Amino acid sequence: MDLEAQRDLAILNEIETAPQVTQRGLAQKLGIALGLTNLYLKRLARKGYIKVTTIPSHRVKYLLTPQGLAEKTRLTYEYMQYSFTLFRQSRQFLREQFAALAEAGRKRVAFVGVGEAAELADLTLRELGLELVAVADDAAAGARFLNHEVIAVDAVAALELDQVVITSFDDADALGDRLRALGVPEDKIFRVRK
Repeated sequence: MDLEAQRDLAILNEIETAPQVTQRGLAQKLGIALGLTNLYLKRLARKGYIKVTTIPSHRVKYLLTPQGLAEKTRLTYEYMQYSFTLFRQSRQFLREQFAALAEAGRKRVAFVGVGEAAELADLTLRELGLELVAVADDAAAGARFLNHEVIAVDAVAALELDQVVITSFDDADALGDRLRALGVPEDKIFRVRK
């Protein structure tokens, strides 16, 4: 599912649940520029998926049309297929990576990053009998995640472990650079995403 389709789905969902939503509000939710949000709304209106009304005249209201509801349903189904495919591919990648660790006797693992990727990695880790030693994430330090108290990323270098798995999609490159700068060897670092 491409980015444009994902944004269309997000806009249609938002309009269905909150017809009074503003372009500025949509832009903030989507994390895109206001002008781009305006273009998306115009395109959706041109395709007949939404109707724009101005009743009262100083207030814009967006309505999902029957065509828009059908498109939202189609995009939701497409997104679910995409998500399941991504899930299966990620699980297979993690199984391969973690199986190689287990075969090499590398059993003690730390995750850097909290969230869905870490949860998925933890499931796979448990299947192969590897041990999660720590979870690190500066933004969540002090909280509990996967039955561990989350530590700061800088603390990872002092741990006795065999592998560090970057379980964050957002800043994986920067986290990898930071771990290397802390003295974690390159061969002890990998990401949950290829």
